[in-house]
Amino acid sequence: MAQPILFITLFITLISTVQSHNITDILSKYPDYTLYNSFLTQTSLADEINSRETLTCLVLTNPTMSSLSDHRPLSVIKKALSLLAVLDYFDGPKLRDLSNGTTLSTTLYQTTGEAQGNLGFINITDLKGGIVGFASTAPGSTFDSTFTKSVKEIPYNISVIEISAPIVFPGLLTGGDGPFVNLTVVLDKAGCVIFSSLLVKSGVLRSFQAAMDKGLTIFAPSDMAFKAKGVPDVDRLSSADLVALLQFHALPRYVPKGTLKTTTKPIDTMATSGAGKFELTVSAAGDEVTLHTGVDSSRVSGTVVDATPLCILTVDNVLLPMELFGISPSPGPALGPGVSPSPSPSPAPSPKAPSPEAFSPPAPPMGSPEGSPSESPSESADDETISGTGMLGFRWRSEG
Repeated sequence: MAQPILFITLFITLISTVQSHNITDILSKYPDYTLYNSFLTQTSLADEINSRETLTCLVLTNPTMSSLSDHRPLSVIKKALSLLAVLDYFDGPKLRDLSNGTTLSTTLYQTTGEAQGNLGFINITDLKGGIVGFASTAPGSTFDSTFTKSVKEIPYNISVIEISAPIVFPGLLTGGDGPFVNLTVVLDKAGCVIFSSLLVKSGVLRSFQAAMDKGLTIFAPSDMAFKAKGVPDVDRLSSADLVALLQFHALPRYVPKGTLKTTTKPIDTMATSGAGKFELTVSAAGDEVTLHTGVDSSRVSGTVVDATPLCILTVDNVLLPMELFGISPSPGPALGPGVSPSPSPSPAPSPKAPSPEAFSPPAPPMGSPEGSPSESPSESADDETISGTGMLGFRWRSEG
């Protein structure tokens, strides 16, 4: 038994020593990266970084970050910074000891689904002479960005490295949908035609459009979700209930999938009007995010738009709020004003209450020590009555 116990103890100790990280807390101690740190928060990339077990952040100094962000929308800045979040651990020694002197590494930008081909990867190469370069995988890219110094290391959890310039490819720093997108067109292309038509029919589309410039997240069910077995017929809902159902599928702020992965408390929706009403809870396992309503659950299946401050995510199931589709206990009979409930009256006693012996079961037959079945219990057994619940019990005394 000693070896299994020792193994369990070592395992628990190993688990307890695993360090989580908070990139904004780490960078807050370094004034050279305040602008970079600020944009991690504004774009919600910090949440995605904190949800990753192993990662390397390539950070930019304030002057370099200022040049990158100048006159650019947050959606574009987020793409540029997500290309600087490498999904592997690199510290100074590892950078100078690359296998074959070069490697391709995946970044957060590749996980968004927006990267064309392998543009979500970066090329890390030892250029010799103590210089390590970083470049895009786009044809013709040059190593304009180089390793400057190591800022913070938590092996093998997170490494923060300063680089000399952002890593870019043609088209990265231009465009961006921004918040002014045509919601119905985007939803229709994503296979959410029924949801889109309901937004128009109910008038909820106008409230979504009004919220887009301040922050909006939409959970759009696919057409198949509305046709699934057990989904209520939305055509039978009242206008008010339909509006509440659709607003339940949106949050009045920008909450990308990375932020949902780190969410532990119930979240308000656009249908929320009071404490504890029309809320969602979130669970995450790895990259999988599931929304829970109290009636059903749905997986977040994809990202349609992630352009700060607008995020549109697809979900596998229609989100059914407890307030509309939950099962409530049947209420008791209504009482008149000022009438308080009183206990039920006890049944009237019968004129002649029978003695307790009248309810006692007949004594079971029991053999004597000699084995004669005709023997009956001794009369003195009445003195050895044992109290019980619901009947009287007896202990039988055998003849000595």
